[in-house]
Amino acid sequence: MSIRNLQYLFRPKSVALIGAGKTPSSVGAVLARNLFAGGFDGPIMPVNPKHQAMSGVLTYPDIASLPVTPDLAVISTPPDSVPGIVAELGARGTRAAVIITAGFGENSGQGKELERKILTAARSHLLRIAGPNCLGIMVPAVGLNASFSHLAPAQGHLAFVAQSGAMVTSVLDWAHSRGIGFSHLVSLGDMADVDFGDMLDYLANDAGTRAILLYVEAVTHARKFMSAARAAARMKPVIAVKAGRHPEGARAVASHTGALAGVDAVYDAVFRRAGMLRVRTLDEVFDAVETLAMTRHLKGERLAILTNGGGIGVLATDALMDAGGRLAELSDQTIARLDACLPSTWSRANPVDIIGDAPGSRYSAALGVLRADQGVDAVLVLHCPTAVAPGAEVARAVVDTVANTRGPTVLTSWLGEHCAQEGRRLFTASRVPTYDTPEQAVTAFMHMVDYHRNQEALMETPPSVPEEFVPDTGRARAAIERAVAAGGEWLTEPDAKDLLAAYDVPVVSTRTASTPDEAAALAADIGGPVVLKILSPDITHKTDVGGVALDIAGPAAVRAAAAAMLERVAVARPDAHLAGLTVQPMVRRPGAHELIVGVTEDPQFGPVLLFGQGGAAVEILDDKALGVPPLNMQLARELMSRTRVYSLLCGYRNYPAANLEAIALALMKVAQLVIDVPGIVELDINPLVADAYGVVAVDARVRVTRATRTAERLAIRPYPKELEEDIPLADGRTLRLRPIRPEDEPSLHAAFAKLSPEEVRLRFFTPMKTLSHMMAARFTQLDYDREMAFVLTQHGAPGETDILGVVRISTDPDNERAEYAVIVRREMTGMGLGVLLMRRIIDYARSRGIGEIYGDVLSDNTTMLKMCRVLGFTSSLLPSEAGIVRVTLKL
Repeated sequence: MSIRNLQYLFRPKSVALIGAGKTPSSVGAVLARNLFAGGFDGPIMPVNPKHQAMSGVLTYPDIASLPVTPDLAVISTPPDSVPGIVAELGARGTRAAVIITAGFGENSGQGKELERKILTAARSHLLRIAGPNCLGIMVPAVGLNASFSHLAPAQGHLAFVAQSGAMVTSVLDWAHSRGIGFSHLVSLGDMADVDFGDMLDYLANDAGTRAILLYVEAVTHARKFMSAARAAARMKPVIAVKAGRHPEGARAVASHTGALAGVDAVYDAVFRRAGMLRVRTLDEVFDAVETLAMTRHLKGERLAILTNGGGIGVLATDALMDAGGRLAELSDQTIARLDACLPSTWSRANPVDIIGDAPGSRYSAALGVLRADQGVDAVLVLHCPTAVAPGAEVARAVVDTVANTRGPTVLTSWLGEHCAQEGRRLFTASRVPTYDTPEQAVTAFMHMVDYHRNQEALMETPPSVPEEFVPDTGRARAAIERAVAAGGEWLTEPDAKDLLAAYDVPVVSTRTASTPDEAAALAADIGGPVVLKILSPDITHKTDVGGVALDIAGPAAVRAAAAAMLERVAVARPDAHLAGLTVQPMVRRPGAHELIVGVTEDPQFGPVLLFGQGGAAVEILDDKALGVPPLNMQLARELMSRTRVYSLLCGYRNYPAANLEAIALALMKVAQLVIDVPGIVELDINPLVADAYGVVAVDARVRVTRATRTAERLAIRPYPKELEEDIPLADGRTLRLRPIRPEDEPSLHAAFAKLSPEEVRLRFFTPMKTLSHMMAARFTQLDYDREMAFVLTQHGAPGETDILGVVRISTDPDNERAEYAVIVRREMTGMGLGVLLMRRIIDYARSRGIGEIYGDVLSDNTTMLKMCRVLGFTSSLLPSEAGIVRVTLKL
């Protein structure tokens, strides 16, 4: 249900506590105490038939006796009673509940059945459930503490959402001593209803929340999560820590929350694709909270290190290099300015070692110079305790410098314990982030760098596809149908390569032979070294029968090798069904690279792409990166860049660079293949040989299923090609109407530049000379599960053809209402294209189950208002916005 009725959960006007208690230290007593002490400005109504009053507040024996219907109910009663309580509350009109009680989803059998009954009772009344088995929720801005936490949070702008209540209390305890406040603290527990996707949607649009921190054990409803995460990450920082990174940890997660933990590398890929930042440990969670609470947005990746100890400067540099960071290069002007204010023995390089006797004034002068260098994006200030310059004195100088000068982010690390305490206290009080060790400080900086990179990737315009390819989906599906009809799970190698060839992935020609003599004849026809392999649906690994015969030249040698291979199979696998042998030319390319491209199926996020260094030692090398389909050229290049082999592919010494576009295009084609052909469960191209001229798939394995699967298995809805159509015009021209693509951004900029100032005013309600990259990226990089935009354009590659008209809708997270916008270039007006675009988007909205389309139109935009009347829209003036008409169409 996404955000529907969540305002009653986090901004209620009245609260009932079902299961309030007086027993000291009981959950019911702590809940009552926290609710009463939170400062909530509304009635709090305890329900317990055993008490008349609680903390001076009248207590009610049951729900029926409550004087007003509570917006929010907090439930802490035995599990068996909860379904009935939820049903009674829903019938009365309550729209949200926090279920503290455990014993549901984390237990099999009876607990699962009770959870099902709770949801059945809640959904009929659109009552939203947080929990069960949770600590509760806290919203300091409205004085709501519906939890059994040991501390009340301070008000702030960070939202923290976790499945684990213990994690919420740990973060709260840590933040309390540092003066860090929160907009929301939410324990989701078993996530029977409200989950991470719902929370991301709600918090993304909450004005009081500037950053969102998640503690994730497992994600439910992958597509909803991805849509919500991508939308939220465009609006504010989203940081996640994932528990259960290893199989042992994953088992612990399952026993704790009843959820299954996904493969850790897949979560890495998912978080990165969503534009989120991932951290890995509890310490990093705390450091990430501090970094978010106290730093501004990072503009780049270049770090300057200022220190009074050369050794710790080296340690910080090593940590930075290990993490893939970048030291700032100091300009000649900066070196000269530092020469003027530092002793002659300073390091004259980055790290800037200002010598162990450095007082606060020296730190201040050097820090001011570094912050003025345009080549510095952040400064890490380090201090070792000395008798000459006390840490507190130096800390005050740093704080004053940060307060009195403008420049990049400053992070600090005061080493030691006793001598460092006062300095750390000063930094915390002044909102300057501080860390116990240089390594922790570098980790925090790299958190900022990774987030910056993910945000850039989220908004980067992909290049157009370097070549058009038209996949033969029917041919691909036929290859799978042949295997399924034969009762096989794995395609034969010829069928696997035929599948790839149907999507224009270059493959080595593979021919089949039934006897050694036929194999020899084929080798003679090839005329060079060949590779022989057994062709059998029962033998999927070439090592199953003692390896593959390589470098075999000459018919006689091929005949002998083929006979020997067949004999080995007869002895080693007498049960195997033999279909013969395959013969293919040996691929030898000087300076070529062996890569692996694969697809695996994740139980939560569906198909996941793999890229890395291939060959016989692929498992030992373990050089891989994962990505989530669909891909464009930019995403494919980013996936490649996260492997070690990528630096080799870019060229080294006397070896030329591989054709990176051909590799990226192959990745795109494989991604499209698994999108279009749902029967593919696993795909493995190893090796994909790449050099300066292109790529070729030498070996391929594909596992398939006969089960019917839908596009819902994909975590991200792919480009809906089925919505493309040709539009004939009266003058004989034919235009293309299709969903917008990220690659269309250059064409969108060009189309905007041709709009008159009046057209811009009517469409955007304000003068605009140019369309910013951020706005254009937002218009073109759609989540097709929540938004749609159709462009009317000429035939050709996206980004290289004129856009003549655009119509779009953006739906709310509940898919109930959608706002529309439409514009047609003035030279195309008078041809009925505006009405055509509107009818197409209305039909699309209706097919998606959207209940209403609306738009805001300037009252002097008579053309738009007339078109809306023709299409059946009703109109009304917006009382809060003079000169704006709201038009609405019920679907």
